[in-house]
Amino acid sequence: MTLSVFFLRTRIVFRYFAGKDPGLDPGKNDMKRMLFFGCLGGILLSAACERLDDDRTLHTGERDYIFTLEDVAQLLAAVPVGDAQVGEVKDAVSASSDNGYDTEYTMKDLFLTPGAGVGSETATRVEAYPEPLRDLITAAVRKTFGDTRSMDAETFLDALSGSDVQIYWPYSEEFEGGEMPVVTFDPGDNSVRNIGYLRREDGTVEEVIVDEDMARERPVWVVNRNADAEYKSLEMRRREDPDWGQGGLITAGTRASGKNYFQTLVLRSFQANRQYDSWFAGGSEFFVKCGAVEDFTASTDAELRLYSPSVTDFLIVVKRSEVGKPVDFNAVLVSEWTGMLDNCAFMMVEDDGGALTTWKCSAMVKYNSKSYGFDIEIPLHTRDDIVWRGALTRTYIERNSGAVGHFGDVDLVLELI
Repeated sequence: MTLSVFFLRTRIVFRYFAGKDPGLDPGKNDMKRMLFFGCLGGILLSAACERLDDDRTLHTGERDYIFTLEDVAQLLAAVPVGDAQVGEVKDAVSASSDNGYDTEYTMKDLFLTPGAGVGSETATRVEAYPEPLRDLITAAVRKTFGDTRSMDAETFLDALSGSDVQIYWPYSEEFEGGEMPVVTFDPGDNSVRNIGYLRREDGTVEEVIVDEDMARERPVWVVNRNADAEYKSLEMRRREDPDWGQGGLITAGTRASGKNYFQTLVLRSFQANRQYDSWFAGGSEFFVKCGAVEDFTASTDAELRLYSPSVTDFLIVVKRSEVGKPVDFNAVLVSEWTGMLDNCAFMMVEDDGGALTTWKCSAMVKYNSKSYGFDIEIPLHTRDDIVWRGALTRTYIERNSGAVGHFGDVDLVLELI
């Protein structure tokens, strides 16, 4: 029997623990808590009989795990989270946000570097979190399995820490402390409401209905899967390479050699006008891809054959609180846009995964008063939502430089500088 089946069968237990019953004496309430943790023990022990199947190389489609997102949400709701652990998660999701990602805390970081966000490079100081959330989870799992089943406990913990599961905390920037989180999970069906779990001070767990309005008003932790940690955000690229610019009004990557100035095509600002996924899945991850033949100055056929197109490809994460608002990005798309370029290939997608494929297109240049095309293959995934793709001509870019352009549900400001 899989772990997920055990959790589904014991959901009635969470309903039973909807709060301390004033009509029961203390002894019976203690029995309720004992029953809850007994059921949790049965749930975790069932994992010991499962074949660990978290090898990502074995799956080309949906991944198989010994636990579901709902299982992890119920496990988080069962451990005694306090102000210290809430502060740890707040530190982690804030660090992820500062690094250009969504407000997320991966299980990998939770177990290896408590309080660290996606993209953080320095390990967390041990003394910063005397009792990190990982210790509460580890203690609960090991206690449930018992000393004779410790290997199975480690198998379960290794599977959890090695998975792509994470805690997503929407609107965490509004949190000022004082409330414990409701824990829910991504149902994966674009629902707007779902079951959530709130642990009371007496250790009982209350089942509630969670929607985005609740997440705006109080802390809500959503257990979902990470979609962007393997990619470098625009902010991370800026830190590694000054040519990516610092945002705002400063643009790096523009150079002059004597009197020979050239232009640079820059994405000044980006505004997403709608959310592409359910709020349980987090914000939107947009990939901006631009293919062009940079610094094209060929004057002979031999020089023409030396050129090949390049593709600029970077990630922009738009948090749910940023939808409908222009955000300054100031990213270089084509660093050396010369007068011989006719157009560039441009595509924006909202990442939803799937098998890797490509968009075959071309970029045009002028040579001896004739236009020549260079074949380009721009990568994308089969499930990606294509926001916009096509050729941006030199005439369009020059005439609309610095103005707002409408590209599907995204508004961009492109500028030649």
